[in-house]
Amino acid sequence: MTTRSSPRPRDPSHPDTAHSGDPVGVFSPGLRARTVGILASVGAVALESLGVATILPVVADDLGGLSAYGWGLSALMLANIVGTVLAGGDIDRRGPARTVLVGGLVFAAGCIVAGAAPTWEVFIAARALQGLGVGAVMAYAYSLVGLAYPARLRPVMFAFLSSAWTIPSLVGPLLAGALVAVADWRLVFWVVGPIVLALLPLVLPSARRVGAVSSRGGPDSGAAEARNVDEARRARRGALVASIVLAVASAVLLASLESTSLLVLILLVGIAGLVAAWSFRRLTPVGTLRGARGAAAGVGVRFLLCGAYFGSEAFVPLGLTRLHGVGVTLAGVALATGALTWTAGSFIQARIDAARPGTRARSVRWGFVVLLAGQVLTAVTVAVPDAWSGGAVLGWAIAGIGMGVAFNAATSATMSAGSSAGATSASLQLAQTLATALVAGAGGAVLAAAGTGPAGFAGVFAATGALALAGVFLAGRTDTRVASIPNERLAVRNDR
Repeated sequence: MTTRSSPRPRDPSHPDTAHSGDPVGVFSPGLRARTVGILASVGAVALESLGVATILPVVADDLGGLSAYGWGLSALMLANIVGTVLAGGDIDRRGPARTVLVGGLVFAAGCIVAGAAPTWEVFIAARALQGLGVGAVMAYAYSLVGLAYPARLRPVMFAFLSSAWTIPSLVGPLLAGALVAVADWRLVFWVVGPIVLALLPLVLPSARRVGAVSSRGGPDSGAAEARNVDEARRARRGALVASIVLAVASAVLLASLESTSLLVLILLVGIAGLVAAWSFRRLTPVGTLRGARGAAAGVGVRFLLCGAYFGSEAFVPLGLTRLHGVGVTLAGVALATGALTWTAGSFIQARIDAARPGTRARSVRWGFVVLLAGQVLTAVTVAVPDAWSGGAVLGWAIAGIGMGVAFNAATSATMSAGSSAGATSASLQLAQTLATALVAGAGGAVLAAAGTGPAGFAGVFAATGALALAGVFLAGRTDTRVASIPNERLAVRNDR
């Protein structure tokens, strides 16, 4: 742990050595390599994410995985939960260097195995391996910004991290579709995996320097600091156990949805659902499950938003390719358009927030309404085989605007409601990942039961639309002006 009295590190770009008068930017000579490495690593993850969403119907067809289609996304997301917590704890204990190396290797290995997968089961296992790596990559990216950049440059770098998803969101679906059209879907994985490995030399040196500095102790280290370290260690262990239990219970819940026995279905869904809810409660602000006003409601809104948006997005390419006979490239255009309009919606909300900062809850509500309208148009287009397939592109563009407005407003409201920014941010990310995994998996179960015809896709979009409708009603509880709820008591309750 770095202390004020620690020897000054030699890294000239370390936050402790950056002078306030220095005209240092995130791409200055002392920071350029690590900035490029971090942004490119996150960009590679984003490229893989949107690319795989586009080509997943082709992969499922080739490997015989249509009956378990949702697992193509759920496996990655559930493993991501565990990977994020594992990586965060390791960074706290040893610094980010080991996480940078291991995370990059694990993600690349997952990509290589996925590209070589002979069966759908092997592909799902590879996706889980990728998920562990994705959790590590995202954890070290944000941690390095906090540890290895001057305080005045961190907001700039966080903004660049957000933008690192924009270009891959536009390029990924189109590039993946083009690779499938001219070659083979396996190339998508084999191209992305080595990129992360090639970037390690840019990120590892600064990560090692940060690790060496953070491991030093100061002369005022004593019994109080030792107690704090013990408490932090117990908190990390509790969070890790809860995250593993959450991932396993969620996986059991999704697997039970495919059971043909009604008794087994009811028992497993009930038990696994209760265990998952208990674990989720321990990892999020108090009151999240009941939508308590403030940060707790904000976490619930993030769950509904991401379940509605990403849960629908996972099945747009499949519906277009199966029912409309379009190629994966056109299906990718729909996803890319949604990503572009999401960015536009975020900027729209930023302007609204600047002009009327007290209207965030209203923006969340209207964002949900626009998202729902886009979902309805997309659903009608996808589920009706004779409909104009371009309607799905238009519908998803409308959904993207609503998502951008609601996501931006809800995040701003939630982060301003809690006193623990780090814990609140982690809860938001957890809700996003879990919602995507559960809704995608449940949607796959619906298609397995109803078939990949119009009725099956109508059922999937009806479920995701219901999540958006629920968000319309929960949106008002993100307004903290009515009442203040203490949110610093997070659910990793080590005193119980």
